[in-house]
Amino acid sequence: MSSIDLYLCRHGRTPLNAAGRLRGRLDPDLDLVGQSEARDLADLLSPLQPTRVVSSPLGRARQTATPIAVAGGLGVEFDGRLIDRSYGQFDGALREDLIAQYGSINAAPGLEPETEVAERSVAALTDLALSGASGPIVVVTHDAVLRYALDALVPDYTPTELLPPRTGSWALLRYTDGVWELIQADSKDDPIETALAER
Repeated sequence: MSSIDLYLCRHGRTPLNAAGRLRGRLDPDLDLVGQSEARDLADLLSPLQPTRVVSSPLGRARQTATPIAVAGGLGVEFDGRLIDRSYGQFDGALREDLIAQYGSINAAPGLEPETEVAERSVAALTDLALSGASGPIVVVTHDAVLRYALDALVPDYTPTELLPPRTGSWALLRYTDGVWELIQADSKDDPIETALAER
């Protein structure tokens, strides 16, 4: 039985996150909190000796992935399928305004369909799981990608994990002979200490 661990990270905070605005395909840089979150992720994940660091091409993900890759002596690879959901004309809009106007974000017109986000993100993660990597892979992406991918791959995970993951958090998704298992979600703890505590 062979398995591969994917550490799925949400990028660090940006000014749009702090303001409660949808990021989508906009490309804000990390703010000071986000830069600190990126450094923290590098400190937490580098002892795992990842073999690859794969990122969404958007700047906030790239800026989060770079310290992780540098700490491991790796380069950052980019996969366009990990890019954030497009909110169309509502990129940059206040979340609360969309909810007030349409009842929910998903009810707003012109958004990239949830099914398309799920399909492309699942395809990207599956390709990584089947890539033959010799050790853990770090993936840096966005909350929508994480939520829809996990909902598709691990449909029985608990309702609390349906909430958007925090910026600068990681989740451990394990692939073993065609079966996906969510080991940890939305964590900012030391992954090695977490694994030892669960033994």
